[in-house]
Amino acid sequence: MTAPTAPATAAPADTIAFIGGGNMAASLIGGLRAAGHPGAAIRVSEPDAGRAAQLAGRFGIVVASGNAEAVRGAAIVLLATKPQQAADAIRGLALDDGATLISICAGVRVDSLRCLLAGWPGAIVRAMPNTPALFGAGITGLYADGGDPLRARAAAETVLGAAGRVCWVEREALMDAVTAVSGSGPAYFFLLTEAMAEAGVALGLEPGVARQLALQTFIGAAKMAEGTGTDVATLRAQVTSKGGTTQAALESLEAGGFRSLLGTALAAADRRGAQLGDELAATL
Repeated sequence: MTAPTAPATAAPADTIAFIGGGNMAASLIGGLRAAGHPGAAIRVSEPDAGRAAQLAGRFGIVVASGNAEAVRGAAIVLLATKPQQAADAIRGLALDDGATLISICAGVRVDSLRCLLAGWPGAIVRAMPNTPALFGAGITGLYADGGDPLRARAAAETVLGAAGRVCWVEREALMDAVTAVSGSGPAYFFLLTEAMAEAGVALGLEPGVARQLALQTFIGAAKMAEGTGTDVATLRAQVTSKGGTTQAALESLEAGGFRSLLGTALAAADRRGAQLGDELAATL
């Protein structure tokens, strides 16, 4: 089918423009449509014509002819490219002064975005979602700068809340920590699941059984922590019988420096996030 292109007429007042139509953008668009946001008020600019047509057919949204057309008159502009593509994607774009720009590009700082937009004075929100957003179960860390802060926060929560929960930080530098904890966090979970399953196999379990046991244990534990509202340290203590199997395992983890190793890993992710920001800023 031929994807509809953005009309030349004025954009609806609630138009949301997506620059980039990858998996994260698709999950957000799907969440917005499920929440009742009209397809005619969602635009996407995606260089892969096949991908753009797929999004249009799936969600009934408008495909823009380019980035400039996508953002024209949009109330919210969501930058959803890869970080290394961000500069080329938004350099020199003319956003409405009252618009809110939301960037989900890791490491791309507010000052860099403003520089690329020639000092545009509107509200900029940095967002760091994570991949569970693809299933409506994500968590997004947010930071807002400039413009009308209440309006910007409401705009960001409308879009990112469509794919899960949101939380705010008050300093931009903390976005690197958000990236380290939750943005990269699913990979830590997958690694730990993989390691537990492998350990189960080493103890004699069939691979499929070991994987199922490890995965469902994590899912159940997360639901238990969320459902009870109890501090996780308390929950850990409640399932650790004195002299039992759990205590033996936990003591082994602590003796091996588990907490220290995890802290070192997150610190490395935090530093890399800052380095990515420095690298982009140095090219402007």
